[in-house]
Amino acid sequence: MDLEPATATVKAAPATPERQATPERRGDTRQQIMAAAIALISDQGFSATSVEEIAAAAGVAKGSVYYNFGSKEELFTTILTEGVTRLSTALRAASAGLEGQRALEALITELLTQVHEHPDFAKLITAEIFRTGRHWQESVRLVRDDSMGAFADVVHRSRPDLDAKLVGAAVFGATLVAGLEWLVFSPERTFAELRAAVLVTTGGMLAA
Repeated sequence: MDLEPATATVKAAPATPERQATPERRGDTRQQIMAAAIALISDQGFSATSVEEIAAAAGVAKGSVYYNFGSKEELFTTILTEGVTRLSTALRAASAGLEGQRALEALITELLTQVHEHPDFAKLITAEIFRTGRHWQESVRLVRDDSMGAFADVVHRSRPDLDAKLVGAAVFGATLVAGLEWLVFSPERTFAELRAAVLVTTGGMLAA
């Protein structure tokens, strides 16, 4: 009886999620992880939030967090850097072509808009960005200074007699905290009421 040669069936090893992922899917995964981390860290703080919690909230494996970011510290650095860069770009665009009080009002309005559109990130930077001794402190300092620098530049051009950096930081900080106060404790107020309240504190500061 003739025997047909046995045909070996070789099964390819299953591809890992990373190998299966297209660049678009990897980008989606990164955004999912970052969104989950922002929500958790803004509520619990960096130290109290674990990689396991972030992965579970993002709906991915724990290994995906390390694959995409290397560590929790690098994930947080990326969140801060990208978020503050986005904020800085928006602020610069809002005040482009304006000077004096009009420029300052445009910056305040845009910062409040960013707080409204990205509330978890606003809470996160308020709680974490001014801490010292963090792994990400130096990498974030430059982009943080750029956001506050948008305010400082406007102050310097109109009132060179003032300490522009300090005044810019004060207006930036007051606006950010007022936005968070509105989100957390006074959500019944309208955006227009919030904006008007903040502008009262700087009214006439840079008037020609």
